[in-house]
Amino acid sequence: MPFSPRRYANRTAIALAERLGRLAPGGLTKVLFAPGGTSGIGMALKLARAATGRHKTVSMWDAFHGASLDAISVGGEAIFRRDAGPLLPGTEHVPPPALAARFFGTDGRAHERLADYIDYVLEIQGDVGAVIAEPVRWTTIEAPPRGFWPRVRASCDRHGALLIFDEIPSGLGRTGTMFACEQSGCVPDMLVLGKGLGGGIVPMAALLARADLDVAADRALGHYTHEKSPVGCAAALATLDVIEEDGLLPRSRELGARALARLTAITHPAIRGVRGMGLSLAMDVADETTADRLLYACLERGLSFKVGGGTVLTLCPPLTIAEGELDDAIDILAAAFRVLG
Repeated sequence: MPFSPRRYANRTAIALAERLGRLAPGGLTKVLFAPGGTSGIGMALKLARAATGRHKTVSMWDAFHGASLDAISVGGEAIFRRDAGPLLPGTEHVPPPALAARFFGTDGRAHERLADYIDYVLEIQGDVGAVIAEPVRWTTIEAPPRGFWPRVRASCDRHGALLIFDEIPSGLGRTGTMFACEQSGCVPDMLVLGKGLGGGIVPMAALLARADLDVAADRALGHYTHEKSPVGCAAALATLDVIEEDGLLPRSRELGARALARLTAITHPAIRGVRGMGLSLAMDVADETTADRLLYACLERGLSFKVGGGTVLTLCPPLTIAEGELDDAIDILAAAFRVLG
């Protein structure tokens, strides 16, 4: 059955909601489904308003949360915001953790000062409903130090704001744990999943929230035609089965460590750094021209990847990739550096 009208539940959706509630960290047991991650972000923003009575948000410059008007309002990438006209009111922005040292010093305490600045914004505004962020900046695979998000979590609690984590690209094993926030030492009030939830086959997303945030029974937070597609829910259940039965979480960690070691062994003056979390890997190169040359050299040899932040080769293979295919991909990248000269 490909479709379920909004007024009806269906067994597949109920089974998926129960499964996600059992897997989620910290009692995020209430679940709403959506046809895509951007819609999941929109539901989270609406739920934050309903639960707190506040409409303001704090989010990060350079973040991406989707391409709809509400999502680009809390997002921070100029390519989506520039010349878009008026965006949602009350969407405050702060520097991202990846650029903390640029704004808050290079003495090793920049992230502490950024967390303090977020606390100040929450205090001085006094009416912020939610802080929304990527626990790991996805396009560059950058996570702040482990103590950062617990400090932000404490500030949210102190000032009555909810913490929303966007794990649309980073959840479901990509970083070596089921959820990226498991490595942050912090549990959000809401967590949004998407992309891989449908197994890369069926569009599917979910908003996971604390049980006490079930406060909008008389409102339509979602109301999307395909919000709980039985086919999408079946694909998601099958995906979770494969992650568990095929041991993809430890596989992500093991193959990721192997790939990180091989990438680190590539030497070239243009390489500024290599980092990884599970099978989420990144190589930072000297400039945008170099990144583009490497991308096209790899495309000519059959390897595609994303360039994030202009200079970061973002390497995120499927968790099911064969070891030989992973080795071939790294060989192609190494060959591209040799062509670079």
